[in-house]
Order: sequence, then C-alpha cells, then structure tokens
Amino acid sequence: MTCLARTAVIDVRKASPAISESSEVPDYFDTTLGWFAGPTATGDSPWLAQTNAAPFPGVSYIPNAPLETQIPIRGNKHGKNIFELLANLSPYFPNSRGFGVNEYSLPAGSSVSWVNMVSRHGSRYPAAGSDAEKLGLKINSAARKFKATGPLSFLNSWKYGMGEETLVPIGKQELFNSGTLHYYQYGHIYPNNGRKIVARTTTEKRMLESAEYFLAGFFGLAWPSKARLEVIIEEPGYNNTLMGDYDCPNVDLGVSRGGYNAWIATYLEDATKRFQGMVSGGLAWSVKDTYAAQQLCAFETVALGYSRWCSLFTLEEWQGFEYSIDIKFSGGYGFQSPTGRANEIGYVQEVLARMTHHTITSPTDNMNVTLDNNTVTFPVDQALNFDFSHDTNILGIMTAFGLTQFNKTLPSTHIVERELIVSHVTPFAARLDIEIIKTPQPVNADRSAKEVYLPGPPTSYVHFVLNQRTVPLGLSLQECGQRDDGWCEMETFLKVQRAQIELVNFTYACFGDYEPVPYGEITNGVPL
Repeated sequence: MTCLARTAVIDVRKASPAISESSEVPDYFDTTLGWFAGPTATGDSPWLAQTNAAPFPGVSYIPNAPLETQIPIRGNKHGKNIFELLANLSPYFPNSRGFGVNEYSLPAGSSVSWVNMVSRHGSRYPAAGSDAEKLGLKINSAARKFKATGPLSFLNSWKYGMGEETLVPIGKQELFNSGTLHYYQYGHIYPNNGRKIVARTTTEKRMLESAEYFLAGFFGLAWPSKARLEVIIEEPGYNNTLMGDYDCPNVDLGVSRGGYNAWIATYLEDATKRFQGMVSGGLAWSVKDTYAAQQLCAFETVALGYSRWCSLFTLEEWQGFEYSIDIKFSGGYGFQSPTGRANEIGYVQEVLARMTHHTITSPTDNMNVTLDNNTVTFPVDQALNFDFSHDTNILGIMTAFGLTQFNKTLPSTHIVERELIVSHVTPFAARLDIEIIKTPQPVNADRSAKEVYLPGPPTSYVHFVLNQRTVPLGLSLQECGQRDDGWCEMETFLKVQRAQIELVNFTYACFGDYEPVPYGEITNGVPL
C-alpha cells in the first residue's frame, strides 16, 4: 500500500513559479522553497524585563537564564524543577537519572568511528488546534464576560498571544547548543573524506530551522560549505521516515486515550474544583481546561520567558502531568500501541543500511526509496549522519529497535516507577546518538575488571546514547549480554535487528482493518 504513496519531490515542486528550470540545486537540497512548511504564525514578543515576577517571596533570587524557572511551587520541599516534569514540553535538559548503567570512558586504543543522530526540533509554539490554543482562544473570546479571583485574577487582563508550531528563541538556542555539543563529541570524525556531509530534515519550518541552527552550531555560520541539507516533504501521501505517522493511518486509533483520559480526570480533580471556584460569569471551566492550563505554563515559559500559569499547580499535580504524557506516548507510539513497532521501522532499516554501507532498493514500509536508493541523497560511506524528526517518532524508533526496557504498562489510577519518562526521553531538542565503537580486541563486559581487553580480534560495538546517557542494549536485547557499559557487539546487534524487523507486519499494523483495543492489552508494539 505504501508503494502507492508519492516518493519523489520533484514533480510537486516544479509547479512553483519561483523555481527556475535552470536551477543547479535539486529541490530536495533547496532550503529556500518554503513548501509544506506547516503553520508559521509568530506570537507576541517577550517582555520579561516587565513581566517577570521575580524575586519571589521566600526564594533566593537567581537571574533568569534566559527562562524564569525559579517559580515557587506548593509541596516542592526539595526544590525539584517542574520544568523537568513537562514531558515532551520540557525545555532540553540532560537526563541526570540515566537509564540503568554508568557511563564509561573508551579504553585506550578504541575509537568512535561512526555516529547516527536523530534529533527532535527545539522548543516551539503550540500546535494548531491544540488544547493550549483552544483554551487561550476561549479565554480571549470570553474577555470582559467573566470575573476571575485569587490566583486566577490575572486572567481578567490576560490575553492569549502564542504563534503556531514554529521555533521560539530558546528552541533555536537548544539546537545551536546541540550542534556545538556534537562538534565537541564527534568533530574529529569530520572531514568526511573531503566531501560535504548530507543531513536530513523535513519541510516544516521548525524542522528546517532546527537543522540549520544545529549545523551552525556544529560547523559555524559557513556550514553550507561543509554540509548539504536534504529537505523531505512532510505531508500526508509522501513516504518520510522522519515523520512516519503520515504513512501509517492506524496511528490515529487512539489506543492510549482510555488510560490517558482516565488519569487526567483523577489527578486534576482537585485543581479543577479550585479553578471553578475562582471563575464566575461567562467562562465555564472543565478538567480539559485545567489540563490545557498546564500546557500553557510550558508554552508561555519557552515563548515569553515566564508564565503565571505555572504556580497554580502543586508539585504532585506537575508529577501527574508528566505521568499523563507517559501514558499517552506509551499507548500511542510505544509498546502499548498496535503501530508502535511499525510506525518507524523504516527508519531502523535506514540506520542498518548506513551501518552496512548499502542503499535501499525496494519499498517494504514507509521508506522513500526514490531518495534511499540514491547515494547522492542517501550516502552509504558517511561517518556523520544527522537527521531531524519529532518526539513521537523518536519514541517510535526506540520501539522499532526493540528497546523493551521501556515497555512497562502504566496504570491509569496511580503513578508507578517506570523507565518510560517522556521528560527524559523526548524533551524539546532530544537527541538519540547511535555510535559504532571500534576496539583492537574484545572489551571486557566487566568494566571494573583489571583486564580491560580480552583475547581476540578487533571488534566493533554499537552504543546508544539518549540525551547524553547510555541506553543499555542488553536490558532489552538479551543476545547483547549484560555489559556494564551497555554496548552490544555489532554483528550481534545487526542479527538481532533483522529479527526485530520480522516481528513487524507493517501493512497490517498501519493499514489493517482491526478494532482498537483498550489501553494496556497490547504490550509488544504490534496488533493483537
């Protein structure tokens, strides 16, 4: 079925009168066209010098850097940062908790020889039609028809002024910083045999700009002399592994909604009653509005630097918000989803093809064979590979790789200990770095042992690094073994991944006629 989807970009873009027939730049490398950019509205300009409420009573003054995050939160006895509890709406932060293993330096004589990064875009405005936007427009429409009191009294003069989906200033900085960090990590791998590297992104404005800011951080402002940016159409009907949702209609079955909605009604019951008691007149307030208010805290903070919505909630309610997104992502894009493995299996196959230095010649899922069977657009001898995608797609990639460490079913009645914490997995500007490490001999799985190397030939290992912390492959892929460093011997990894691909019936998972099942019944990322 996916074979019918349009895989080329040239036939569509030739219709643009702005495109010269004599242009020497193929349109998949042209970053100036602006087609399929998605919503591009820009919101109100920040004025933090006037709107910042700091210094807050009873809290030591710490200057904003650049966001104001020192907001007092009720119940926050240990100074926990609520901006690290905002799930996929969290500004980027390295995962301090880790994923179950310690970090180890490379043994002497070893080297990182190859890397494949897939990065989320930076912090942005709310999506068009999102709950946050709906609440904001609802309040705008009810202006002067209601009265708010107490902590909500600011609504009497508040006005929603967000843009839609494009990067906010901190989002641009996040990607520039990520590029700089990646240069420090992997700069030695360049110069790519004297050729420009090919990086890939999509046509949406925030995706294109995220890639450009990253490349500016990695290479400097002259990055076009060292890299070519491939821009793949992000639109229904086009095969694009960086946005697999558009090639997998059953993603919209909404398996997680049962658990997700049930949990929201539970943890926000008290907050909703509080807010209803502060608003009178022509503004009816629902639990959905309360949930949207938490999202507005996140969006206003990254867009304007400070939001009055943030202090309205207790620490427990912010922990509940984080958990709600964990349920949503688990059931929508993880192992509790029937399309969890299928949605991004094409990207997994692209990574394996890069690792083994071959193009992809036949369509088996949502890959764009027009681009993936062409070494101009899909280089197979490139040691630095940079792709730019979305939060749900990165989780889908992890699911397709079979990282069952994150497959725990989350109850919708209470918060439990878990590995899938979206704040740690896909905050804004999240990045998954997949490294190949070459060693002169096999490396001891016990990294505390006296002998670092074991007898044997040169060996290559695969190392997953998510938001600057190792994801131990042996916890999910038993064949990799229980190594202190979380690595997996490369040949073993490739063999295991071929078996993972066999678990996926892409056509049935994405296009099959089956009924959605209640949240929690699916545990392996494939239909029952």
